[in-house]
Amino acid sequence: MAITYGFIGLGHLGRHLAGSLVRDGFDVTVHDLDPGNAKDLLANGARWADDPQAVAQAVDAVITCLPSPRVSERVLTGERGILAGLKPGGTWIEMSTLDEQEVLRLGKIAADRGVRMLEAPVTGGVHLAASGEITVITGGDADLHALHLPAFEAMGNRIFRAGPLGKASVIKVITNMLAFIHLIATGEALMLAKKGGIDLTDAFNIIKASSGNSFVHETEGQVILNGSYNINFTMDLAVKDLGFALGFGREFGVPLDLASHALQTFIRARSTYGGDAWSSQVVKLLEDATGTDLRTGLSSGTLSEESERRHLRRSVFPAKKPKDISRLLPWHHIRPSLPMISPAHSMGCTRICASSVRTRWPAAIPARIRQIWPPASWRSLLRRLRRRH
Repeated sequence: MAITYGFIGLGHLGRHLAGSLVRDGFDVTVHDLDPGNAKDLLANGARWADDPQAVAQAVDAVITCLPSPRVSERVLTGERGILAGLKPGGTWIEMSTLDEQEVLRLGKIAADRGVRMLEAPVTGGVHLAASGEITVITGGDADLHALHLPAFEAMGNRIFRAGPLGKASVIKVITNMLAFIHLIATGEALMLAKKGGIDLTDAFNIIKASSGNSFVHETEGQVILNGSYNINFTMDLAVKDLGFALGFGREFGVPLDLASHALQTFIRARSTYGGDAWSSQVVKLLEDATGTDLRTGLSSGTLSEESERRHLRRSVFPAKKPKDISRLLPWHHIRPSLPMISPAHSMGCTRICASSVRTRWPAAIPARIRQIWPPASWRSLLRRLRRRH
């Protein structure tokens, strides 16, 4: 029997993760403090529940994507929380970014009630969540990871297991720490280029092609240059995650000079622009200090043109579900990829290597379908065809 999922927390990130599950055919029950956040999900097949307990009573596993450890604990243990409704043997999947000790503490509370916990924070940005291409990092028992792997594959295209419970939170905080440091560095580099008389578009492209490039430069650099600053990640969240990183530094005995400086810079930016300001506005501190903006001719918006195209295509559910286009894709189009099928078996059927799906398999798809359907839908279609053949 297929696993049913609940999803609690439909904010900037959660609504896209839940949307990927709905789009891939999973049975999903959702809840959020703002029912309006669930409108598109409900229109495309999800069901609504009035509180976390009602969600948990209706499903086998509950996923949460929430803004802080305090909120996660309240949703888990509250009077009408998850533990009040989830049956023994169920799974709680926490996709929020928490401190390792919080994960272990909450995991023990769940275990005492017969519920198993799996942490699964994500990284890569909201735009990759919208296109089904975000990276998912799990921590917890290997069998639990394997059980829920199809759901993670629906939400992302690179899935890692970091080890036992708590370890995913450590590496997730590390990746965020690096991103915040890179963000400050990108702002300084672009300002130095402008003050040095270099056209900012040229500077952006040269850095992008250089050894100094980073994912943050390629993505967040654009929303700085176009002036939107919108990456759907707030100052409050940045300060929270950098605080976690400094906590790990103290716990593990590792001096974190750059992270310490970054945290102070973000605290200053939060006090200047507010906790709800986008975290990329940390660069605005430098703009204000120099009296020079970093605007250029890059198109306005929150993402690059290609990322925005994927974002819009995945945010609005397709009129036809992926299974409907299987008629357009005869089996012979997939045959060239058969040598790349991994003989890894899950629940009695052959599973396609994720790396093959991401890289080589799309080459076998007609161009007219590649233009319409993003990689996450190819994977969904491949799973359907796998079951058929």
